[in-house]
Amino acid sequence: MRGRHLGRPAVSDALSVTVSWGSLVIGEVPARLYRPVESWQGWLVWVHGGSWTRGSVAGWHEVCADLARLTGSTVVSVDYRLAPLHPHPAALEDVLAVLEWVAVQAGDDQVAVGGDSAGGTIAGCAALAWRDQGRQLAAQVLAYPPMDPECRASSYKPSVFPTREDLMTSWRAYLGSGDGAGYSTPFQADDLSGTAPAWLVVGEHDPVRDDVEEYAMRLLSDGVAVRLEVLPGVPHGAILAPGPMRDWIGSAFLELSSSKEMS
Repeated sequence: MRGRHLGRPAVSDALSVTVSWGSLVIGEVPARLYRPVESWQGWLVWVHGGSWTRGSVAGWHEVCADLARLTGSTVVSVDYRLAPLHPHPAALEDVLAVLEWVAVQAGDDQVAVGGDSAGGTIAGCAALAWRDQGRQLAAQVLAYPPMDPECRASSYKPSVFPTREDLMTSWRAYLGSGDGAGYSTPFQADDLSGTAPAWLVVGEHDPVRDDVEEYAMRLLSDGVAVRLEVLPGVPHGAILAPGPMRDWIGSAFLELSSSKEMS
């Protein structure tokens, strides 16, 4: 990635990294900031999962502390407003407010946005909203984001979490009346060109796998640099435990910092 550097210690060294953290309020949005104590470089704004209706920065505390260790970056975890009390675009507005604050601190080219599950959907929408302002983030790092409110892909199975019925219920809560402005899913974008380079990861047994693979193909067809990883034997929600999902994200940041091909 020309002119961009989001450095991190090697994954094998991450256990020796001490991370400090603290709570803050950005505008009206609560957040937590995680930072390696000895050295850090780059920023990652992380959007937690929870089907748009659950989850919190407290619930994702260990996840985000580990991401700070693995990526060597400052991680800002967003406590965005939840549906159904706050349907779309409330969550997107909160994430964009935090991104704007971080960009003031560091510059657009030092900031990546990422998220897991429903948070990945919101993060992908934030990257598109940034593109629409004529700006580009360093990267979007999306872990198993649902993309289709109708859940039409064949990878959705009746007995595998999250089921099609459960996800469709969550989509309805998130979308509300459907009158909200801005992207509610990246699948709404007719043209993806110019959005941030995408790092997509999903488990082999995740019902949203087909959504993620389709999004990767759409991005590629519109000229966006994409890295897609399907982790063998991994289900939905894998980032909640230490293991290959978190390790892959850490490695992705190493590749991001050293790549000369992404622009």
